[in-house]
Amino acid sequence: MTNFPFKTNEQVCLPIKGSDEKFPVNHVYCVGRNYAAHAKEMGADERKPPFFFTKPNWTITTDDVKYPKNTDDLQHEVELVIAIGEGLSIFGFAVGVDLTRRDVQGKAKKSGKPWFSGKSFLGSAPISNIIPIKPSDDLSNMELILKVNGDIRQSGSSTEMIWSPKEILCEMAADIPLGQGDLIFTGTPARVGKIQSGDIIEATITDRAELSFKII
Repeated sequence: MTNFPFKTNEQVCLPIKGSDEKFPVNHVYCVGRNYAAHAKEMGADERKPPFFFTKPNWTITTDDVKYPKNTDDLQHEVELVIAIGEGLSIFGFAVGVDLTRRDVQGKAKKSGKPWFSGKSFLGSAPISNIIPIKPSDDLSNMELILKVNGDIRQSGSSTEMIWSPKEILCEMAADIPLGQGDLIFTGTPARVGKIQSGDIIEATITDRAELSFKII
């Protein structure tokens, strides 16, 4: 048994739909600028390739989200999330929301600093249960919808991705040691937008994965 000088953190886990088992979350990776329309609305060149960034696994939540400090511009980004299993296999998928302090992110961009403070805060990665993948599931053809207080804000399809889920896996695995328990947020379609305290967020992927939470 390994001894530590202090108590270690509990393993971050997510429910698996239809199972008593839990999915242990290791690393959380995100793909930026993977939908041309979103890249354009952010003022970026949609012809440039996607890129990667990370969120700590403590940003993961399945509960309501407290409005974060130090921002007046909290925004939603609905995403297809890939869950990695053994041997770089795709264990399953989920619907997630990459919550972003857009004003904080914008300041970091202008000063040439990393996005960490704009993307990483408690509850900044709400996610649904993990849906075990079936042979009939086509992750490159999934519909994503996000509603705020019942009104559709984002609607898109993974067919619009610049890099498909398989291409994302290949690109990432060539550079970093992807492993079981890793999650990949694969990018967001256009029409990201501002949310505030009291808003109820609902996100779905092809009627298979569902997520609902409130900004409190």
